[in-house]
Amino acid sequence: MGSFSFWHWLIVLLVILIIFGAGKLPKVAGDLASGIKNFRKGMKEDVDEKPAGQPPVINQQSQPTGGAANTGAPADKSAQN
Repeated sequence: MGSFSFWHWLIVLLVILIIFGAGKLPKVAGDLASGIKNFRKGMKEDVDEKPAGQPPVINQQSQPTGGAANTGAPADKSAQN
């Protein structure tokens, strides 16, 4: 039951020809190739956007550093006027 034999692939090809027709087959193959190229380009752009060697961004609100900046109160009371 492993892989398909030559006859299996021939039947699959005939079914595809019946469904799409011989005239549309090159267009379908071209569209498929274009989709694969766009997918690869998108994956490459996604990898290129991530800077190498930089640590991930951590939410600053979850890590208190001390001082007036984290209490919610302004550091200078004269700034309120």
